Amino acid sequence: MSIIGSILSIIAAILILAILIVLHELGHFTAAKLSKVRVDEFAIGFPPRIWSFKKGETQYSINALPIGGYVLMPGENGLSQNDNGKIDPRSFAVQPKRKRAFILSAGIIMNLLIAFVLYTGIFAVSGVPEPNPPPVVSVIMSGTPAQTGGLQANDKIISMNGVKITSANQFHNYEITLINQSSPSAQKIPVTIVVERNGADITLKLSMIKNPKNGNGNIGFTFLDPNMSIPLWQAPGYALQQIFIGNFQLMGFVFQRVAVGAISIFELFSGPIGIVHTTSEVISSVATQGFTLLFMVVALISWSLALTNILPIPGLDGGRLLILSIEALRKGKRLSTEREGMINLIGVGFLLSLIILFTINDIINIVNGH
Repeated sequence: MSIIGSILSIIAAILILAILIVLHELGHFTAAKLSKVRVDEFAIGFPPRIWSFKKGETQYSINALPIGGYVLMPGENGLSQNDNGKIDPRSFAVQPKRKRAFILSAGIIMNLLIAFVLYTGIFAVSGVPEPNPPPVVSVIMSGTPAQTGGLQANDKIISMNGVKITSANQFHNYEITLINQSSPSAQKIPVTIVVERNGADITLKLSMIKNPKNGNGNIGFTFLDPNMSIPLWQAPGYALQQIFIGNFQLMGFVFQRVAVGAISIFELFSGPIGIVHTTSEVISSVATQGFTLLFMVVALISWSLALTNILPIPGLDGGRLLILSIEALRKGKRLSTEREGMINLIGVGFLLSLIILFTINDIINIVNGH
């Protein structure tokens, strides 16, 4: 791809991430308005401020640090009085717990709703993946053991080291078994694969790489991923299944690969730079792969934002919901303003530290070709 094409892909990826952040904050904003809570500022990014305008009672801002956004409401620090020392009926602090929970969870709900809409559209148009896809090779990555060992597109894998292979899922599980059984110091694992090609069985000797680069996998190929058509009315059900089951299964598979050393832990977590880099690469492949993969990635990012924000870490929506739950357990007795403010301040500092670490890790991974 040309330099201009790469730049456009990066810009498009930044816009996609920005839109997801805007929609997340729009969830908080809409919930606050529905709950009659005043919104003083709707901001994308964190200060210093680049540009802003005021409409009605709300300041709309675009800030310099592209690490999220926020909806600023009076009383978020626990104070229910206005500047004149009187109770502010439109303060977040004076709202009942159910309204505060609704406002705090609205961003998470918005991200899940975006993922649901995208998955529904994808499954309605393209169908759903087969639960046990056949072990038929699709794409061979250049410079990998698959290419040097003679594996070809449309080869059907029959066995691996004498073990009969009947599905792509079984092949991946057996890869993990071989890695578990290998010496910890081994970087490559020799394997013998029998494939069916043009009606004949062919034996290939390859090597599995325990810590592959560039996301090429242990051998360096992908399987065909055939979809099966479904009635349109079933698409929402499959979307819900993907959100609440499928994505967690994917996480489990990835963590399993990390546990056996097939994937480095440093490749697992991404900050804004890593997300933009991955999304831009997918955008660059739209001409050959189509839009389905891009929409799947965007849906997964939106789902990931929801999952991240629901974590009970101070400074995140989940952390504030945790504080609200503690208040409910204490029968409405709130934490002191100073204590709640200190907890949130520590949480924000922790999150900023993580973002810095993830950003450094993203740059290292990109430079190293991961």
